[in-house]
Formats: sequence, structure tokens, C-alpha cells
Amino acid sequence: MAPLGRTDLDVFPLCLGANVFGWTADEPQSFAVLDAYLAAGGNFVDTANSYLVEHGRSETIIGRWLAERGTRDEIVLATKVGGGRGAVRNLRPDNIEREARASLERLGTDRIDLYYAHFDDEDTPLEESLRAFDALVRAGTVRHLGASNYTPERLTAALELQREHGLAEFTVLQPHYNLVERDFERTLLPVAEAWDLAVLPYYGLAKGFLTGKYRPGGTDVESARAESARAYLDAGGEAVLEALDEVAAAHGATVAAVALAWLRAQPRVVAPIASARTTEQLEQILPAATLELSPDEVDRLSGAAATAA
Repeated sequence: MAPLGRTDLDVFPLCLGANVFGWTADEPQSFAVLDAYLAAGGNFVDTANSYLVEHGRSETIIGRWLAERGTRDEIVLATKVGGGRGAVRNLRPDNIEREARASLERLGTDRIDLYYAHFDDEDTPLEESLRAFDALVRAGTVRHLGASNYTPERLTAALELQREHGLAEFTVLQPHYNLVERDFERTLLPVAEAWDLAVLPYYGLAKGFLTGKYRPGGTDVESARAESARAYLDAGGEAVLEALDEVAAAHGATVAAVALAWLRAQPRVVAPIASARTTEQLEQILPAATLELSPDEVDRLSGAAATAA
């Protein structure tokens, strides 16, 4: 386990993304993945009120699994508010409070371990949103707060307001970050460094591209993300795959595990987030939690990605 920044949480170094639950993984498949993840020592599950086809579907599946298995106290549970479509995609105080209650009900729990502002809401005064999050922490229904999809300027403004007014602070940042998409390093990483934020990257496998299943001249892959994943090849991703293949062969590991291990080796990163719709896919990524790359291997991968970019 690894300490999650300034929180009092200890988490498995690979967070299980639940965005596929109720989408490409039905309930029995989702239960099987959760069972296998827990059996492997995993304890950190990331979902959102907006996932995915049906509002709250992922949370509902997780809640049923927690109830049937009696595993709530074994799991660090993260969910979000302010994503999705329509009226719920905002951070107005009434929406934050209402959606938090709805998430608790779907998850069948009395507390959320980590609650994210999923997307920034520039139409709502920042202080109003932050006070609503603070109220949830003070009530004990939320233990810790995180932010996702903020600009560096807005995130800094939020952190300054929280510190100035003695409000519960964002201690975790969930950014879009992977080996082939590295804008985070020049935009949000300096904020994370300055404010001592733990980083949990999403899209750690670049929509499946960094699993290695999309190759030049390769066979078509049936996936909801196939078209967007293949686009990385056109952006020079073949060089990245070559470097991943080399490092994976040296460790007897999968390409996906190496890509996630590279993320784990980056500053501030505690646990990359990755999803699996089957137990076979989960087996491909689980070794990332313990795979340690040498400095030369990290540099080899980083250099290949920089060349591709």
C-alpha cells in the first residue's frame, strides 16, 4: 500500500477505474473484476455519479457488490460530482449536496472516502462550490476532496480560497496523463508540487493504445474506443510501442503494465487509474502495482514519447 499524499488513506498503487461498469462490462462481469482486484490486494476503486450510459449506473453496481460481499471497510471509495450531461453538470451548492446524497445511496454507504469536483464550473462562484464541499467534510459524509479537469489557474485559485477561509482542501488531483499525452507535466504538475497534491492520472493507458493491441497493419480491435486509440499511431506512437516492447520483454511483463509503471515512476503520482472489463484484462495491468522500472528504462520510455510528440 502507498500513503495517499496528505490524506490518512493507504491505497493500492493501481486504482481500479469503474467507468466501464454498466457500459462495456455488465454487472456479472463487473463483479468478477472487482472480486479479482480485491483478491490481488487491491483496495482503491474510482467511479463517478455520471458513469456512464445511465446516470449512476457504475455506482449502483459497486454498491451492490459492496453489499453482497460485505467489503465496504476494505475499499477506499472515490466518486465525483459535476460531470456528465445536462442539469447535473455543475458545481452549484445544491447540486453538490443533492448528488452526494444520491451517490451515498447508490453506493450503499455512509461515507465517501475521496470526493472529486469532476469538472470545473465557471458559472458558479468558486467560493460557493468550495463551501459546499467543506460542509460535506464537516458533516463526515466525505473524508477527503479532490479536483479533476481544472486549469492550473482555476485550481490555484480554488486552493488559495480554501486555505484563506480554512475550508477543507483539495489534496488529490486527477489529471489526464499518460506516456503519450504529457501536457500535465508543464501545466498542472507545478501546481501539484506547490500545493503538495497527490496525483492519480486517468486515461493512463491512452484509451487502450498503451496496451499494445493497436499496431501498424494490425487486425481490427472491437472496442468502443478503437478509433480514438488508433489515432495515436498517426501521431508517432509506433516509437513508443517499440520502447514499451523492449522494456516489457526485459521484465517479462505486459506492455500495459509497463506503461502504468512508467506513470507510477513520475513525480507526485501515487496510483494510476486503469479500468478492465474482464478479469483477463485485469491480469494484464495488475503487475503495474509492483513493477519497478530502472531510471534508464524510465528515460528510454520518456525519450521515445518525446520523439513521437
